[in-house]
Amino acid sequence: MSANLAAFLYLVSGVLFIQALRGLSSPETARRGNVYGMAGMAIAILTTLFSIRIEFGSLVMILGGLALGGTVGAVIARRIAMTAMPQLVAAFHSLVGMAAVFVAAAALYAPEAFGINNADGSLHMQSLIELSLGVFIGAVTFSGSVIAFAKLNGNMSGKPIMLPMRHAINLALVGGAVVLVFMLIGTHGVGASAQSLFWILTLVALIFGVLLIIPIGGADMPVVVSMLNSYSGWAAAALGFTLENTALLITGALVGSSGAILSYIMCKGMNRSFISVIMGGFGETAAAAEDDGIERTVKRGAAEDAAFIMKNAGKVIIVPGYGMAVAQAQHALKEMAVKLKEEGVEVKYAIHPVAGRMPGHMNVLLAEADVPYDDVFELEDINSEFGSADVAFVIGANDVTNPAAEDDPSSPIYGMPVLKVWEAGTVMFIKRSLGAGYAGIENPLFFRDNTMMLLSDAKKMVEEINKAL
Repeated sequence: MSANLAAFLYLVSGVLFIQALRGLSSPETARRGNVYGMAGMAIAILTTLFSIRIEFGSLVMILGGLALGGTVGAVIARRIAMTAMPQLVAAFHSLVGMAAVFVAAAALYAPEAFGINNADGSLHMQSLIELSLGVFIGAVTFSGSVIAFAKLNGNMSGKPIMLPMRHAINLALVGGAVVLVFMLIGTHGVGASAQSLFWILTLVALIFGVLLIIPIGGADMPVVVSMLNSYSGWAAAALGFTLENTALLITGALVGSSGAILSYIMCKGMNRSFISVIMGGFGETAAAAEDDGIERTVKRGAAEDAAFIMKNAGKVIIVPGYGMAVAQAQHALKEMAVKLKEEGVEVKYAIHPVAGRMPGHMNVLLAEADVPYDDVFELEDINSEFGSADVAFVIGANDVTNPAAEDDPSSPIYGMPVLKVWEAGTVMFIKRSLGAGYAGIENPLFFRDNTMMLLSDAKKMVEEINKAL
């Protein structure tokens, strides 16, 4: 394949990736966006295979790797539950980071295969800089994503782990990495010393990735996953220069920039400092408030009570959260909304940007249940309507409806925009228990006079409400 044709096909692939991102911006076009993304990746892979000379044995290994990876990916995608999607995304980011490390290693050990060496065997200076950036960002992404996965999956505590002098340690690691990069450039990429420096740099980056994420609390994990997504893109872009691969450059830049923009939007939505997120320094505010030992009473209700109140309401706003996802209650919820509409009740859905521990998580679940897109509203579009609603029906959302974010300066989530469900005439709250949410803090909304607690499994409770309706 000619270089011009390969460049054109890589450009086509890049355009498809851009269209994929554009499609994923809305639930209505998300399926089409996925198709564009798959088509773009297929074109990029085939173009790469046909634009280089490959021996038969190497071709078999490459095709075997594609088949193995594709099969594993397809099986995981079919089996994974939507509740486990945040940790799956974190796991995939770790693989992208490790791939960047391996590609950088391959370029260092066999520069002639990449065309980045001089006549005397030394590597181009710019290539060494690109390799260093790629391996550092890739290793940080790998180890940081592993920690994020462990926290999201419950393999380790979601509470912040604060090391003494952690900022000084992080600065020392970054400074050490810079020194190692200069030393690596000084070797011109030749000899055992260059290889040793490369792996020491990788080890420093791996340690830095761990220390960057462990101080971050569970409530902030959605921002972390988005941030790591951005890091993986920049690692790919750095290696795109080394490989002189247009598709990798475009893809890496798209992922890096879109991930950074998403992180910024989420930081704004959670009242976090964007710079602090990038530096891994915002977990220290995420400690849970201690129990004050005061016993409080709650108003408990049954399915029949909830059905009667909502049937006679003029407007009901439904707030889905992680509990709905765990119970897979979205289909029963859709059925409840249909029944209420048949009774003349106005029904809307309110979505917080990070409900479900990942952006868009609730939108996907509601789309899966065929909830009309016109009924679903984001926080900034629906918050002003709670005051005119007769009922706010909260199903499994906790931290994103916590009034402490507005009226308790000592709360770890103070200042974070939340859904103002307490302004509704009646708040119905479905939870298994009165326990704290993912952020590890108590929700004072449970004990307010206009709150009715429906303590049960979300799906079971909604199905009982449907029977009562």
